[in-house]
Amino acid sequence: MSTASPEVEIRLNGEPFQVAEGATIGELLTHLDVVQDRVAVELDREIVRRDEWAHCRLRAGSVVEIVHLVGGG
Repeated sequence: MSTASPEVEIRLNGEPFQVAEGATIGELLTHLDVVQDRVAVELDREIVRRDEWAHCRLRAGSVVEIVHLVGGG
């Protein structure tokens, strides 16, 4: 018997992507090695506040957009 969590498919920046069932946005960003203070995250067309990432769970069919913030002038 496997101890790994079953996976579900989400859409990540327009592409299919597999995540562990019940994974949070924070866990997804960590898995992707994303520098979390330099991105904004949208889940199902709603911006998710940074303080909610650790608790906001993904489910099958979730649509996630990660937008990298770029500074400059």
